[in-house]
Amino acid sequence: MTKNKLVAFVQKVSNSRSILLGVLAAIIGVLTGAGVWLFKYLFNLLKQFSFTTFPGWFPHQKIWLVALVPVVGGILVGLMIKYLGGKEKVAGTAGIIQSVEIAGGRLRYQHLPVKTLEAIVSIGTGASVGPEDPSVQIGANLGSFLGQVLRLRENETAMLVGAGAAAAIAAAFNAPIAGVFFALEIIIGDLTGSSLGLILISAVLSSVFTQAVSGSSPAFQVHTYSMSSSWEIGLYIGLGLLAGPISALYVRLLYWAQDLFGQWKFPGWAKTGVAGLIVGCTGIFLPQVFGVGYDTITNILSQSQMTFWLLIALMVGKLIMTPVSIGGGFTGGVFAPSLFIGAAMGGAYGVAMAALFPSLGIAPSAYALVGMAAVLAGAVHAPLTAAILLFEMTSDYRIILPLLLAVAISLIISQKIQPRSVYSLGLARKGFFLSRAKQIDVLETVFVKETMHHSVQTLSIDDDVSLAKEYLFHSHARGLPVLDKDGELCGILTMGDVEAIPEGKKMTIANLCRQHPSVTYPQDTLASALKKMSVLEVGQLPVVLPEDPRHVVGMLYREDVIHAYAVATKRRQDMRYSEQQSRLDAVTPEQVEINEVTVEKGSLVDGKLLREIEFPADCLVASVRHNNRVIIPRGDTVIEHGDTLVLVAQGQAVTLVERMCMAEPKQAQLV
Repeated sequence: MTKNKLVAFVQKVSNSRSILLGVLAAIIGVLTGAGVWLFKYLFNLLKQFSFTTFPGWFPHQKIWLVALVPVVGGILVGLMIKYLGGKEKVAGTAGIIQSVEIAGGRLRYQHLPVKTLEAIVSIGTGASVGPEDPSVQIGANLGSFLGQVLRLRENETAMLVGAGAAAAIAAAFNAPIAGVFFALEIIIGDLTGSSLGLILISAVLSSVFTQAVSGSSPAFQVHTYSMSSSWEIGLYIGLGLLAGPISALYVRLLYWAQDLFGQWKFPGWAKTGVAGLIVGCTGIFLPQVFGVGYDTITNILSQSQMTFWLLIALMVGKLIMTPVSIGGGFTGGVFAPSLFIGAAMGGAYGVAMAALFPSLGIAPSAYALVGMAAVLAGAVHAPLTAAILLFEMTSDYRIILPLLLAVAISLIISQKIQPRSVYSLGLARKGFFLSRAKQIDVLETVFVKETMHHSVQTLSIDDDVSLAKEYLFHSHARGLPVLDKDGELCGILTMGDVEAIPEGKKMTIANLCRQHPSVTYPQDTLASALKKMSVLEVGQLPVVLPEDPRHVVGMLYREDVIHAYAVATKRRQDMRYSEQQSRLDAVTPEQVEINEVTVEKGSLVDGKLLREIEFPADCLVASVRHNNRVIIPRGDTVIEHGDTLVLVAQGQAVTLVERMCMAEPKQAQLV
């Protein structure tokens, strides 16, 4: 059946789209399961050759050859990225999330074979990365491929991308329910969406295929655990308190390493080579950091007697080597390393607690299991995915209660330290701020502490009203807080209160000010503060601390809220503009680039009609941003300095247009 006939068939059954989508989800599930199985087989085969077969040929140099394997792998990956392509502006799972959010699930599926090969070489030669991200790429790109080829609607293509991601996690861990929650919680971002049915079908069939070819065992063989004493709940709380900061540190180290390697003025293959050298030298002393580390996790969970200091070394080693690998340019995921870090951290914590409280009969491996979920939840900000994944691996309800508690605590602390997850932070650094709420008041995104006046003129309760009137006049404020003799808030005096005093009458502020005024807090949103102002019919609110509600730290005026509304609206416009650019980029052929150029004052295009400017043949002006408005340009559109042109261009056309838009262009052409 040709492509056109296939598309015609799809269009004929458009009245039964739910059936069509269900069939496609089933196909995605089976093919993703097969693809992930093949991917795992190939990188394990390469790992066996790299670290066992090849070094065995030279037994006297085995240690040094093992250390050089990641170097060779890094150079190969760097060369593949340079010459075979496949590098994305937003890579990995973050790129899939962006695609679903703003590009209707459109992914550059043509890159999948190269990216998968890069991941096989990376993991097979010892890079300290995980296989889940490349696995999710396989499923998501397969869903995007079917959606684009069959010309499905954007929301349908996005649902198929989510179904592919769920199938990938189900195949990777033999955990279909965790796959479903991964897709809903991380990829789709909506636990109540209509995509649930498709995701379930895909995840279940992927898991069925995986069990048929690899058995029904989960990714990790673990013992059945239970709390020997209710006192252990306190210890699990401590584990959550420890996991939160480690999760946040892990996320920050990942992007710190990317920035560090990005500053180096070396070829890409040299950077991956250096990263491989660092990993290889570390692996001489700590070989467990090589690759995905599933064997080490299994050893920790199987109650093997690992010492406290070895577990700490494993945690620190993985915590550093994964950012080095990712930052250096290796292809792989951050999902499995977070499980490794959590297992080592939890195991070390369990060993320490067992030594401190021998009478409780503590099993350190139980803490390792809970630590895996806690660190994963803190890193990806997906508590349900983390909890369900570990629950599916144990099939035991008795461990789920302390697990949920530790996950919740870790998530709260991690979000406090690092508000964005490992995926959303990657998007934010590219200028895309993920917001999945359906309708959000822009003032809900701005807080009082961002807008309030920190330097506040205050009045004393014993001051004369005439002095207060002078203060109000010179400060141009509608109202000022009144403090008592102890310097604590006791009221507020407004200009309206002062003007209402009969002329010549002497009064003190104590007789005139409004007692017990309403207040707001620094962490409140401007939306809630404005609502309070409207209900109370006041134009200002003192800002106080929650722990000390009579200590004034600032003032919020209605004018501040209005100004902030304009700023927040501008921020949202900028975000929507960025989204449209990303959307345009998603549907643009690979060899064509999307660029922005700002018109400078005095340039040759400044003040000209668009039709008067002879742009290069390989360039199209897609839109013009003028005074915060996006204009679809026509021939009579006037280009003015300060305008931003969004160009769809190829080759050297962008460089030529940049010169035309400079104040002193080196070359330009006008009709």
